[in-house]
Amino acid sequence: MITYDRLWITLKKKNISQYRLIKDYGIDKARLHRLRKNMVVKTIILDRLCQILDCPIEEIMEYIPDTK
Repeated sequence: MITYDRLWITLKKKNISQYRLIKDYGIDKARLHRLRKNMVVKTIILDRLCQILDCPIEEIMEYIPDTK
């Protein structure tokens, strides 16, 4: 499973609010909702977030293997 929990931590570290992502960087509210719910998002959104936050993808998302 892919989770985006690290995104919220990185945003806090970089002092960037979700409001600022929407207003200053044009990230759609629906995209943020999908990220909050760990739903599928396009890689172009992930790329844009990496650019905005000046960070590697590992600071935005994490793969958690299924433990079955």
